[in-house]
Amino acid sequence: MNDRSARRLAMLQEALASGGTLHLRDAAELCGVSEMTIRRDLTTQPSAISLLGGRLVMANYPGVTPVYDLTEQQASHYHVKHRLCQRAAGFIEEGDTLFIDCGSTLIPLLSQLSHFRELTVVTYALNVANSVAGLPNVRLVLLGGLFYASSQSFGSDNMEAAIERLGINKALISAAGVDYERGVSCFHFHEVAPKQAAIATAMQRFLVVDASKFGVVRPAYFATLADFDVVVTDDEQAPALLVSGSTPLPDISLA
Repeated sequence: MNDRSARRLAMLQEALASGGTLHLRDAAELCGVSEMTIRRDLTTQPSAISLLGGRLVMANYPGVTPVYDLTEQQASHYHVKHRLCQRAAGFIEEGDTLFIDCGSTLIPLLSQLSHFRELTVVTYALNVANSVAGLPNVRLVLLGGLFYASSQSFGSDNMEAAIERLGINKALISAAGVDYERGVSCFHFHEVAPKQAAIATAMQRFLVVDASKFGVVRPAYFATLADFDVVVTDDEQAPALLVSGSTPLPDISLA
C-alpha cells in the first residue's frame, strides 16, 4: 500500500473509531487532500471503511446497509472495469443481439461497439441506451416502464415477457455480489426479472464482475454461478474463491 494512502486511511479509521459517519468533504479536509484522492484511496486500497452516499463509515458499523450510488460505482475500480469490458468485447461477433445489463461495470464496453458493422443492443438501462443511440451500426431495443433514477434503469411487469420474445445471442450481466453458496445478487429487486429472463433466453451467458464482488451478498438474488457459461473477471484466484464443493464452475476469462 502507498505509505501516504495508508496514513490517510489510518487517520480516517481513527476518526471513525467511536462510531458515526464522516462526510467525504470533511474527510478530505482532515487529510489535506481532494475528495477524489479519498475516493481513490478507498477504491484501490484494502480498508475497513466504506463510502456510502457521500459519507464514510466503518464497514462493520451496526445497522449500516450499503446504498447503491451509480456515480460512486462508476468511479469505483474504473480501470479494472475497462479491462473486463475489453475482454468481454472479444466474445462479441458481427450481427449479435446483445443484452446489456444496467449499472456501471459494462459502461466501458459501449465505446467498443462502434468497431462492429452491425449489432442489436437490448437494454433496460437509460445510460446504456443514451450511449449507443447515436451509433449508426447499433439497432437499439430499449425496454421501458417505471424509471428508477438510482440505477438509471426501468422496470415493468411485462419486461420479462418482452425479453423472452427476443432472439438474444449473448447476455452480458453484471452483479454487485458473487458468493458460491448464496449465489449472484444485486442491489435492486426490479432488476431481478430482466436479468433472469435474459439468462434464460440467451444462447450464451456472461457474468462480468470485478473480484471485489467475490464473497459479497446483496439484497436481490437472481442467479447461481452455474447459470453462466463464462465469468469475466480480473483475479487469478477466481476459481479458488468461487468454488466450494464439486459443482463445475463456468469458464473463467481473466482480463
